Amino acid sequence: METFDELIYSPEPVLVDFHAEWCAPCQTMVKVLKKIKDLQGEAMHVIKVDIDKNPSVASHFFIQTIPTLILFKNGKQVWRQSGVIDPVNLNKIINMFK
Repeated sequence: METFDELIYSPEPVLVDFHAEWCAPCQTMVKVLKKIKDLQGEAMHVIKVDIDKNPSVASHFFIQTIPTLILFKNGKQVWRQSGVIDPVNLNKIINMFK
């Protein structure tokens, strides 16, 4: 199994979803991320990080609000947003970094 650092250093875009089970807006993002994965297929990766189970990773990326999405490419953060975003706009953002 690849480590978190190995995954974000992918040449394909990697979308990291920082969330928690108790967070209602995070539950909304589940459907959005499924749609994105359906649209993007193997052209990108989605990683879900539960901040309650992985507090050190959340702290490392200064996550203060959830959901927070961070898009990485080749290990570099290229985009970040907190809050809910619709699949159409999120797909456009991901396509900008392919």
